[in-house]
Amino acid sequence: MLMQTHEARLDALRKELARRDLDGFVVPISDEHLSEYVGAYAQRLAWLTGFGGSAGSAAVLKNKAAMFVDGRYTLQVRQQVSGQLYEYKSVPDDSMADWLAANAGEGARIAYDPWLHTRGWAQAVAKKLAAIGAELVPVDSNPLDAVWDDQPQPSPAQAYVQDDKLAGRSSAEKRGEIAEWLKSKKLDAVVISALDSVAWTLNIRGADVDHTPVALSYLFVQADGTADWFIAPDKVPAEVAQALGNAVRIRPRDEFSAAFAELAGKRVAADPQRSVAAIFQRLDDVGAEIVSEDDPTVLPKAIKTPAEQQGHRDAQARDGVAITQFLHWLSVEAPQGKVDELSAAAKLHELRKANSDLLRDLSFDTISGAGPNGASPHYRVDEESNIRLEPNSVYLVDSGGQYPDGTTDITRTIWVGPDAPPAEVCDRFTRVLKGHIALDTQTFPPGTPGSALDALARQYLWMAGLDYAHGTGHGVGAFLGVHEGPQRIAKPRGSQAGTDQPLMAGMILSNEPGYYKANEYGIRIENLVLVEKREIAGGKGEWLGFETLTFAPIDRTLVDRSLLTPAEIDWWNSYHAKVRDVLAPQMEGEALAWLEGACKPL
Repeated sequence: MLMQTHEARLDALRKELARRDLDGFVVPISDEHLSEYVGAYAQRLAWLTGFGGSAGSAAVLKNKAAMFVDGRYTLQVRQQVSGQLYEYKSVPDDSMADWLAANAGEGARIAYDPWLHTRGWAQAVAKKLAAIGAELVPVDSNPLDAVWDDQPQPSPAQAYVQDDKLAGRSSAEKRGEIAEWLKSKKLDAVVISALDSVAWTLNIRGADVDHTPVALSYLFVQADGTADWFIAPDKVPAEVAQALGNAVRIRPRDEFSAAFAELAGKRVAADPQRSVAAIFQRLDDVGAEIVSEDDPTVLPKAIKTPAEQQGHRDAQARDGVAITQFLHWLSVEAPQGKVDELSAAAKLHELRKANSDLLRDLSFDTISGAGPNGASPHYRVDEESNIRLEPNSVYLVDSGGQYPDGTTDITRTIWVGPDAPPAEVCDRFTRVLKGHIALDTQTFPPGTPGSALDALARQYLWMAGLDYAHGTGHGVGAFLGVHEGPQRIAKPRGSQAGTDQPLMAGMILSNEPGYYKANEYGIRIENLVLVEKREIAGGKGEWLGFETLTFAPIDRTLVDRSLLTPAEIDWWNSYHAKVRDVLAPQMEGEALAWLEGACKPL
């Protein structure tokens, strides 16, 4: 009999822990590749707790449990996870290691799955527990899997080739560069376990994870440029094997752990931030010399080739049409009270599919937040939470598409009329807009990290004593992850890595400041931007700036023009002139007429 309640599931896990003589267990949102979005088989935290966000973890002890999330999910976790079963903890202010040390008790054995955590995490928690006489224990098999009766199997979807013309470089070229990097560091091999890194290196894609076109697999790359690709054999059609050639040995995924024996006595690189603790343990077990290095694909993957940059522009031009058609549809239907969150998200997906046969997937579950639900930055609508877009309310929609030539991500905030919006909403929206413009128009020297730019987007909110609890910008992949490192625009000491990474020409990031009034509404304006070289008249040295990539109207109804400077009004008018130039040739009829009105000078 399947367990239907989260209370029953928590109870079953505790009984399994007791059977194994364990006093606690940590459940992250993760798979064995440390992916942000994971396949259905790895949705352990969602199954146990009901939490549907993309970042978080739970700690389960005999008599208490806690959920740990960052500021993006403060509201969502309270809506989805029972406060009677779990304490709510906020990262980074609340540390799981500290909580475990405070609650586990002397002699406690706290378990973790070494295939789901980094070595650094395990070492830090083990040190905290040791200080109170407790122990962190790796398990050979996950105790939650033992009680998850209807746990899905990993996806059987086949991998497929990403065209070299879209990638801008062949897999052989990329593996050759990795080989040169290995030789420069006197290394014999590198273990690559991040799914997007494997996909990028081999110029392959897959459908094993919702919204991220990757295939469940691992990679050893040797100093001679050859590679061992560990993937279920029936997932590799002949055309993929042919494209890779003889230099890539295709091996069963379930041989990955045993294959470490082949690395015995060799100098092997592994990324401590992107590889699970079990990989380091296996290298130790076979007597390899471990060299901790950043995944050598991360920076090259982040710095898009000219082909990837152009592909992204092309994808955005198509995607913008669907967004604009949706905004037009919404302007007609929503004020009549005919639209709810689910039907709005479904309509947007329908328009994306109808507009282009190149759409492969959404890049994430559409955030369709009406009124108070929009105040949760990463809100995920379902049948239970679904509400109507009420007349005279704020609606936030954050969405994106996966196309072979680019990954899109855009947020628009819309006033659902028919009446004019309140002055407070216009004030907050315009402050967010001013921050968006300030970041979009900033130039900066090479070596500038994203953290140095973050305050530009917040400054007008700060002046009013307001802020938002998420980063301002994340990296974006080229038909890969919609959230891609290593770059990030965020406060320097937030809960996510990447804020110290210098921004470099060719990187793509989001620009998405926001404001959220709990239980009332949310505001966010998001475009994607490309870091590009800039010439400044009279300036000295090298400079960088942003090319805007996303083109769709921003809701002029919500703009308080009196708060904008002449330069900001010029930005608005120039941006919307470009929106019209990019989208109008692809549109017709009533939607085109609506676009023309939406793009009129402010």
